[in-house]
Amino acid sequence: MATRFPVQGDFIQLDQLLKATGLCDSGGVAKQRVAEGQVKVDGVIETRKRAKLRPGQRVEFAGEVIELVAT
Repeated sequence: MATRFPVQGDFIQLDQLLKATGLCDSGGVAKQRVAEGQVKVDGVIETRKRAKLRPGQRVEFAGEVIELVAT
C-alpha cells in the first residue's frame, strides 16, 4: 500500500521528500541513500539527489512506496 504525499507548489526535490516523509532522519542521510542507488522513481533507480518530483510520480525506498499528489 502506498502513502500519499501532497506536493505544495510545482515540485519537491527527492532528498527533501525522503526527509519530509520521515524515511530519512536528515537531508544528508537522504542524499547518501539516493547517491547509493537505493531509491527508485517510477520504477527506475534515481541517483540525482535534487531530482524534481511532481504529482503523479511514485517513489520507492526501504520497502515503502510514496505517491505524490497535487494539493
